[in-house]
This record gives sequence, C-alpha cells and structure tokens, in this order.
Amino acid sequence: MDNHQKHAKLAKPSLGEFHRNELAILGTNCANIRKLSNQIIQELYAKYQVAFVDADHQAAQADENSVLAHGAALEFTDKVSHRVFAYKQKFNAFQNRTVFNEQDLVLVNGNHFAAQSQIVVIDPVKPLDKKLEKLTNVQLILLTDGVSSIPDYLTNHLPAGAAVPILKMADVLALTTFIDKYLLSRLPVLNGLVLAGGQSQRMQTDKGSIQYFGKSQRLHMYEMMSALCTETFVSYASQQWVNQQEQLPVVLDSFIGLGPFGGILSAFQQNPNAAWLTVACDLPYLTAQTLNHLIENRNLSKIATCFMDSENQFPEPLITIWEPRAYPVMLQFLNQGYSCPRKVLINSDVELLQAPAVEELQNVNYPAQRQEAMARLQQGGL
Repeated sequence: MDNHQKHAKLAKPSLGEFHRNELAILGTNCANIRKLSNQIIQELYAKYQVAFVDADHQAAQADENSVLAHGAALEFTDKVSHRVFAYKQKFNAFQNRTVFNEQDLVLVNGNHFAAQSQIVVIDPVKPLDKKLEKLTNVQLILLTDGVSSIPDYLTNHLPAGAAVPILKMADVLALTTFIDKYLLSRLPVLNGLVLAGGQSQRMQTDKGSIQYFGKSQRLHMYEMMSALCTETFVSYASQQWVNQQEQLPVVLDSFIGLGPFGGILSAFQQNPNAAWLTVACDLPYLTAQTLNHLIENRNLSKIATCFMDSENQFPEPLITIWEPRAYPVMLQFLNQGYSCPRKVLINSDVELLQAPAVEELQNVNYPAQRQEAMARLQQGGL
C-alpha cells in the first residue's frame, strides 16, 4: 500500500470565492441587486468595511487616452477620494481573496458570480427554478412587493428542516440588522500564544523558565491567557526547547529561524481561522487587566489590535491580537524579505491603543533587570 502524499497537509482558511464572509444576492434583476447593496452598505459602512462585486457585460466604448488601449496590462490612478486599478488579466478565486482580504463583508451580484452563502430574493419577474444549483447555503429570503409566499421549488430545494429567515425586501433596517447579527456570529475565536523565547544571550538563561511568581514565566503567562482565550498554546522554536514536565499544548515553529515572526506564522498555519493573542514571556509586569483592555478594544475590521510600546514610539508587536486577515499580510511581508512583526504593524491598518498602565509593557532582558523585577514584584508590583 502506497501512503505517499503528494502535497503537505495544511489547515485551510474558511474562504469562499472572494472572502470568508460573502453573500451573493440573486433572484431579481441587476439594478435591484445594486440598489439593495447600496442600501445595505449605507447602513453598515460606519461599522464594517463592505465591498461589492458586480459585472458589466455591455460593450465598453474605446478610451483612446487609456494606457490599456495602448497595450498596458495594468493602470493605477490615484484619485482625490479613492484609488482605481484597471487590469487586463482575469482573476480567479486565489487572486480575488488577496484583493478582498481586508474587508469585513463582500456582497456579490449572484446573477454573475457565485458565493459560498446566498440571500435569495423572490421576484416573479426573475424566478430561480432553473438556477437552484447556485443556492448552496441560503441564509435569508427576501420577498418583493406583492409576494407573500415562497415557491414550492425553493421549499423543496432547501435542506429538510431548514429554518431560513424571511423578510420583506423593502425592510432595509431588518435586513441590515440580520446581516449585522450574521457577521457577529462569524467572529473568529481568540486563541492565545505565549512566545516562549529561548536561550537569551542578554539574559544568559532561558527567560521563559525564570520564576517571578513561584512558577515558570511560561506557565504563568499560559494560565493568565487561558482565562481569556478559547485555547492557549506555548510557542517554541523547536522540540528540543519544549519543557516536557509542564505538559502544555505547544506550537512548534514551522517557519524556521524567524524568531517571534515565525512563531506567529506557525500558529496561523496551525489554525488560520482563529485570531491569535500573542504575548512574549519576558513581560513579568503584565497583568490580566491590561490584556483584558486589549481584548475589550479589539477591532475586528483591522488586521491587528495592539498597544503603543513603553516608550510611546512604535506599536508593540508582542502584545498584539492578530486577526485571521493578518496571516496573508504577514506572508506578503515575508515574501518581500521582512520578518519584523513591528514593521507589519507600522505599515498596515491596525487599531493602536494606549496601554492603561504603560509600565507593564517593560521587557526584562538582562540579569540586573531580572533582579529588580523580582524585588519589585515581591513588594507588590510596580
């Protein structure tokens, strides 16, 4: 028996054609779909980043000034209120997901494109009885004016016992309330990752094994974060560094030699659908109250939520909530030769907070600092 596996077995993010949160609207004409999408976006844009996908199959008039007409493959225009990219190339799902990565929701004209979930409009002018194969995961049914019931072909197509909500298409407030609840139900879980470090040259010993609280700092941080996260793991560079006696769940670096950057990427490789709260183990002053403040102010529309560092100069990358959308962004930085998580935060759309007690963000890197920290903590803290 041949057990050869051609490709590595990787955990895949829960993505559709364009995004992890995508809803195709179909069952009525394109003008109605665009009008409805505009109404939804107008109600939600203050809270969410929303994109719309449509198609225009009318013959385009030639623009003699366009560089595309002269053979260019791509044109970028920086306008006053927005930026415009015009491509000649066709996109597939892999390119689409990159383009739409930083959105919260993608609305799709289902007359032209598929999406993993659907909002179905019951409009007698455009019945769906010949397009049932597009209805793979119906989340909502909308009734147009004068329609009071669902056609039998749709009822028979839906899974047995499916309780799909039904609303009037004209009730935009109820529709946007539904979408808001739908997005809230799909929030990524928050996992914890203790960055255990290793044999620190400056400290001259393993910083994760130092006992500020009568137990290793690794274990102390693991217990603190376990009370705040769905699951918590300890990040190690390799198996040889793992403290077997502690018997804690671990994430071993699969991105080798990249320090904390590799630890974060390795956690995403293990679970790309979770958000990851990463905390370095060399922060003995850090309290659960400060971590709670970070979690309570988490902005899911950003790639990350983080504090300004203890010197109030730059984002602090090692006390950060990294959202799932951060994973492809970090890989893009790595692709360009950068493995600094702080550089990712500086050059990305992040939620930047002031720490309630900035003294807690102090790293302890040297033996003298360790002795000072132990003395201060024994006396009750900072």
